[in-house]
Amino acid sequence: MYLTAQGHLVVLGTAGSGKTTMAVHRARYLSEAPGIGGRTLLVTFNRALVTYLRAIGASGPHLTVENYHLFARGYLKYATGQHVSICSSKQSLVDKALAEVRNTNRRAVASRPLGFFMDELHWMAGHGVTGEDAYVNGARRIGRGTALAPADRAVVYDVYRRYVELRTQAGYGQDWDDLPSVVRAALATDATARRYKHVVVDEGQDFTPEMIRSLAAAIPADGSLSFFGDYAQQIYGGRMSWRSLGLRVARQVEFEQNYRNSRQIAQLAQAISDMPHFRDEVDLVQPKAPTADGPQPTIVTAASKVEQIRRAAEFANGLAADQQVAVLMRTRGYESELLRHLGSRHRISRLHRDLTVWPSGPGVYYGTYSAAKGLEFDSVILPLCDADELPKASEVESHGVEEAKAREARQLYVAVTRARTGLIILRSGALTPLLPDEASDLFLRLPS
Repeated sequence: MYLTAQGHLVVLGTAGSGKTTMAVHRARYLSEAPGIGGRTLLVTFNRALVTYLRAIGASGPHLTVENYHLFARGYLKYATGQHVSICSSKQSLVDKALAEVRNTNRRAVASRPLGFFMDELHWMAGHGVTGEDAYVNGARRIGRGTALAPADRAVVYDVYRRYVELRTQAGYGQDWDDLPSVVRAALATDATARRYKHVVVDEGQDFTPEMIRSLAAAIPADGSLSFFGDYAQQIYGGRMSWRSLGLRVARQVEFEQNYRNSRQIAQLAQAISDMPHFRDEVDLVQPKAPTADGPQPTIVTAASKVEQIRRAAEFANGLAADQQVAVLMRTRGYESELLRHLGSRHRISRLHRDLTVWPSGPGVYYGTYSAAKGLEFDSVILPLCDADELPKASEVESHGVEEAKAREARQLYVAVTRARTGLIILRSGALTPLLPDEASDLFLRLPS
């Protein structure tokens, strides 16, 4: 909390190490401390997490809590004096651009699915690599199993170029992925006093480099940017290292102690992160094992996927009397089925980006792995942990098996580490390969 109030600071920590708690404390300190304090922005990626941050004490007369895109649009409205229009139809326009390129280019990469091109264009904008030569001949990707050849990148760039033309014809100068670069460019020529003296970034691993660079440009020379993150929990697109952010960091701080999870859940999380598909070049903090004891994570076998959902609701109903319980799934496809079985005796809260009030006390929460990002619960229930569900088929189609495993394993890691003491995993077929061998001593197994 009391580390330097000038320049750039990076704090990396394992799951459950108190990053979010300390980000809140540091933001409050920087907004109030005599002599060094000033207006402070605590910024995160997930809008639901903004609601949670406010609920746990992130407030004050000189402290603003926002998600990144709200900050960016607010700044541009201030800088330009008018509302900035954002293209919200990127996927359909990229799909159209891709169809046109496929008509004239028979190179194999052109037949890759739309999801592959959406991800590549997201990476380009997020890293500020949108010039043809810089992308085709110079950009280096962290986390891609096999690098794209320059000739393949040229095809991707043709899709990008045509997409920009179609977007311009539709009357838009930028999309959501471009917004950070637009903000950064505006700040580069903005000679007015900066609104915030200090910026604190929570869940920083989910910000693109251009987002962080724009936030670094938004502070004055005597201000500070504090970056809190855990690269084991990167879930939005490909991986990156904080070293690609352009920050001037004299010292990296690490939080190694896991204060949230029981020893048994922490051991499972560590085993997930030790699997071959999880390891890559990004910065992972090796956690110290917690001492708090708890039950082993339990694998439950059900007769079908619908039966998994029924049993997940049954477990949640039984635990919700005196616990905060989360039922988390990779997608929202089975949520209506889950609601059919959740009881009415306790509070039920759906985790979503427009959540404006954070519920308190015991009850059931439900949502996706990503919606639970940054949150914690007494018990977590994970139905649909079958091999044909995880990794998602669309991820395999877009990125190949190994890259899909690397991406989806981080999603599952986030879900597992939301649990303080109780973790129930359900499947009806073969267990997902993103988890360690179910015959290991990491699990308790219950038959159907």
